[in-house]
Amino acid sequence: METLFQVSSISSVIQLAVAPVFLLAGISGTLMVMSNRLGRIVDRGRFLKDKKPDADEEAMNEIRDELNRLDIRAAYTNWAITLATSCALLICLVIVSLFLGALLDVNVAGFVAFLFVVGMMFLSIALVLFLREIRLSTSAFQFHED
Repeated sequence: METLFQVSSISSVIQLAVAPVFLLAGISGTLMVMSNRLGRIVDRGRFLKDKKPDADEEAMNEIRDELNRLDIRAAYTNWAITLATSCALLICLVIVSLFLGALLDVNVAGFVAFLFVVGMMFLSIALVLFLREIRLSTSAFQFHED
């Protein structure tokens, strides 16, 4: 009878762990978008640095301004990636804690709730930073010439 209880207990934990696993899939997609964005920022920075030696004074000022904006955008994106990755790690700890709690017959509800709330805070801040980076990039772009 004890084996049946353990199997049903583990199956319950698997059911509880499904939602965090789907959350991890969503976070991984978000991380891919953020990483691609960071790569584009770095590529643009390299392109502008290559243009510096041939630039006149006016062009040099524009390049310097854009490189400064790229630095800020890269910082926002880097922080967003760091926080989203931290969230994913916390969600992994939620899953591990659920299984360890079931295997060791320990009440981990408070710990799991704490990890989940902190993870969601990290993800929320990451998304706000990512939105800030997008807003900064679009505000610097002009769709028409004056």
